[in-house]
Amino acid sequence: MIYDLVPHPSHPPGGVQGVRVQLDRQDGAVLRLEYIIRHTAPLALPSVGPAERADALWKTTCFELFLSQEEVGYCEFNFSPSTRWAAYRFDSYRGGMADLPLASAPEIAASRAAGTFTLAVEAELPVTASSPRMSLTAVIEEQDGTRSFWALAHADGPPDFHNPACFTATLPARGAA
Repeated sequence: MIYDLVPHPSHPPGGVQGVRVQLDRQDGAVLRLEYIIRHTAPLALPSVGPAERADALWKTTCFELFLSQEEVGYCEFNFSPSTRWAAYRFDSYRGGMADLPLASAPEIAASRAAGTFTLAVEAELPVTASSPRMSLTAVIEEQDGTRSFWALAHADGPPDFHNPACFTATLPARGAA
């Protein structure tokens, strides 16, 4: 499935022209995501480091997936161009946050071409519902300091990817194209 993200109106991008996400659900709970940024200005990208869990990845360019599998509670996954990642479980809106254990670290790879930056992620995520609600998001920082916040949809007010109004899609069934 292909999804186009939109920037938050109060934080417009400078040289970022678009963000597209391709998501494929593989066997079991394996997801493949490709976040593709079209841009004309240089992006601020964190340095590549060890592929390990880390907090506060959203403070610079970072790509995210939110899944809501229950009436209350949701999961947040952060994927950084640095190859660091994070996974959290929330019991309620921004409440009861805890690290979410994963069976293995997500595989994260970045690539660049003229006017595009792609972050490819393959991760086995603890998806228990057959079709959970989801949100795909990105924080993109440009080298001049401009930060834009991209999502499938935005709620009124400041950028808030945790807002249930942002969960506007459903995770595709396994093998859905």
